[in-house]
Amino acid sequence: MEEKSEFTERSVVIIKPDGVKRRLIGEIISRFEKVGLKLIACKMVVVPEELAFKHYGYDEEWFENVGKKVLAFYQEHGKDPKEELGTMEPKEIGKMVQKWNVDYLTEGPVLAMVWEGPHAVEIIRKIVGPTYPNQAPPGTIRGDFGFESPLISNANKQSVHNLIHASGTPQEAKLEIQLWFKEKEILDY
Repeated sequence: MEEKSEFTERSVVIIKPDGVKRRLIGEIISRFEKVGLKLIACKMVVVPEELAFKHYGYDEEWFENVGKKVLAFYQEHGKDPKEELGTMEPKEIGKMVQKWNVDYLTEGPVLAMVWEGPHAVEIIRKIVGPTYPNQAPPGTIRGDFGFESPLISNANKQSVHNLIHASGTPQEAKLEIQLWFKEKEILDY
């Protein structure tokens, strides 16, 4: 067994339905293995809507913030959110985005994993790249294999198809591990 340090973290990574459908599982896993991270749990899941809502189970503040970001994005691009989304209310837009995210996560099988290693959350986020594939640099998973943008997704009234989810913080990772995995599914080797 490898010795763990105070810097050892765990992170949840989910290859979303578009990544699974495009057969990118091996490519994605190899990127994490190449930097020395250790896969300690893995399962393919058809995500029930209830689990997806728990995963994206944000509070009123989240709805408000997401809605404001979407409104700012529309303003920045000279588009009318009322015309495309039917509302200017930030919380309503945030709830719409949550539903799009749930629909996306449940549209096909996903590969849910837990990775472990020093600074795992930060390293994985760098490998994955920014949320929007059209803004992700080459060399990142989203930059190499994605092209979607908020303009495309909002026009199609869907979530940005960005191939992969990675925990944003060590605290978020702990919550997501409990949500996605039973203790006995996580191996210590």
